[in-house]
Amino acid sequence: MNDYIENNRRPFTGLSSLFYIDLKLFMPIVIITIIGLVTIYSSSSGDIALVLKQFTRILIGVIVMIFIAQVHPDNLKLFAPILYFFTLVLLILVLFFGVGKSADRWLDLYIIRFQPSELMKIFVPLMLASYYSDKPLPPKTKYIFFAILIAVLPVFLIMKQPDLGTSLLIGMSGAIAILLAGMSIKFFLVSSFSTAAFAPILWMNMHEYQKQRVLTFFNPELDPLGSGYHLMQSKIALGSGGFFGKGIFNGTQSKLGFVPEHSTDFILTAFGEEFGFFGVLILMILYLFIALRGLSISIKATDNFGRILSATLSLTIFLYVLVNVGMVIGFLPVVGAPLPFMSYGGTSMVTLFATIGIIMSIKSHQRILRK
Repeated sequence: MNDYIENNRRPFTGLSSLFYIDLKLFMPIVIITIIGLVTIYSSSSGDIALVLKQFTRILIGVIVMIFIAQVHPDNLKLFAPILYFFTLVLLILVLFFGVGKSADRWLDLYIIRFQPSELMKIFVPLMLASYYSDKPLPPKTKYIFFAILIAVLPVFLIMKQPDLGTSLLIGMSGAIAILLAGMSIKFFLVSSFSTAAFAPILWMNMHEYQKQRVLTFFNPELDPLGSGYHLMQSKIALGSGGFFGKGIFNGTQSKLGFVPEHSTDFILTAFGEEFGFFGVLILMILYLFIALRGLSISIKATDNFGRILSATLSLTIFLYVLVNVGMVIGFLPVVGAPLPFMSYGGTSMVTLFATIGIIMSIKSHQRILRK
């Protein structure tokens, strides 16, 4: 056998090849970010300063994406434990020195202010993929329990901030990685029922406003001017958009301030009011294309690390989309879940582009078997 494994270096065909940019993955993201900028401009009644600030964050995110795309996946795997444990330390520091409005979720270093919990959206899947990279798959039970511990530690620290929404999303991303590693359905069902058994304990340890959000989910009309206000106004705005929407810059619910957080968590509401069901459908197709492209890259990867990591990150991004959509239409409780690549935000935007950079790195440095 003269077979050997070597890096698949593509011939130079342009800047996309030079910088390892996967255009099939990048172009729908560009379209979504443009839609986001337009929606922020419209819902903020033409606040150009807000748009420029968001554009700057997008530009920084793209630079981070291009940089990470150049990094070989082996180096990502090598540094995964360091990045994971360093961010754990940052989460502990947030508990003592964190700042924020409703919750202490940010670290203020005076030069920069960021959310360490957002970094864990990358580092938990990265650590789990690194952990399973040299393990026999499907994993033995002891390897599954250790992987669960890797996911649970940051989830617990983030819940203490408190940030229930982000902690649950990170926990689900960890569950996706463990499932992709080959956890049996039987073990998954037993684990799910065991986790559900702890729901009463979770409820008793939730803050009052978090409990109110869950109760509001079941009956928004219970407190229409309080905890149910966000959801009811979101439904009104989306419903008023109809099938084709009111037209660009013609939304009223968001501009008049009836929809809170119309540039962040509820940006889909502002978009849906102006572009209607048809516009939201096109947007969902773009997100679905991104997820499928990431899964395609995962299928073609030839090592466990690349397969698990790219599939987990792709599915996790789509999971964030589903949670945000479910939240604004009333299918899920209202949690702090921004819409990927659209919602106004700094750390989350850069983190998302870093995620895409990792997927591009796996795609660009894929190994192939040659004879």
